[in-house]
Amino acid sequence: MSALPLFRRALADSWRGLLGWMLGLAAVVGMYLPLYPSIGGNPEFIAIIESLPPELVTALSYDQITTGSGYTLGTVHGLIGFVLLTIAAVGWGASAIAGDEERGTLELTLAHGVSRHQLVLERLAAIVVKLVALTAWVTLLVAALNGPSELDISTEGILAGGVALLGTGLVTATIGLMAGALTGRRMIAIGAGAGIAVLGYALNALGNQNPDLEWLHALSPYQWAYGTNPLESGFDASVGLLYAVAALASAVAVLAFRRRDVGV
Repeated sequence: MSALPLFRRALADSWRGLLGWMLGLAAVVGMYLPLYPSIGGNPEFIAIIESLPPELVTALSYDQITTGSGYTLGTVHGLIGFVLLTIAAVGWGASAIAGDEERGTLELTLAHGVSRHQLVLERLAAIVVKLVALTAWVTLLVAALNGPSELDISTEGILAGGVALLGTGLVTATIGLMAGALTGRRMIAIGAGAGIAVLGYALNALGNQNPDLEWLHALSPYQWAYGTNPLESGFDASVGLLYAVAALASAVAVLAFRRRDVGV
């Protein structure tokens, strides 16, 4: 038997989808970042931002949008790129176990001498590789457009932004994986993965709108990733919470799937 058969098969079966996500992210980065020179210092654009409710501006991370790092956060890392990566991560995480179980192919896989923890870990490894590929791609695109788009983001900021974006993807993917391992239901896994992303964004927005609610930031994965704007300030220890949650969810997925009855 070849080494890591499930890992290799997962990558082979999903390379077209991965390519599609890369093209989508390239379109987003290529469309938005080159607009910064005509937007960042534009008095009319600044006036529009200032006319919006302060709570909305802060919730959308538009309070820093006149700087290159703030603009990149408000358009790519913290908004459209974040949404696209979340959709991909949730889909991959939810399908890793629950998808096969609902299709009736999971029992056949396990019947071929594959252990349960091997199945979870190899499927997880494939998800991690795909998420690393997507975030590395975004990071390279931002680096390539940094000069031409006059963003003036430091090398550390570009790398830190990529690490934060990867962390958000890993959290949603592993929560979906964990829910699938616990229940065997793909829709529940999708709801769990998407729910943690939406909840994190909502908690961050609420915490930004009212000083009395700032304590909600401590519960928001979105805040852990972007609260200090890594594109501006570089690496921050709070991003480590994303990776800790992802590791914990992965461990729970392994343990839960080993103990749950799937009919074999």
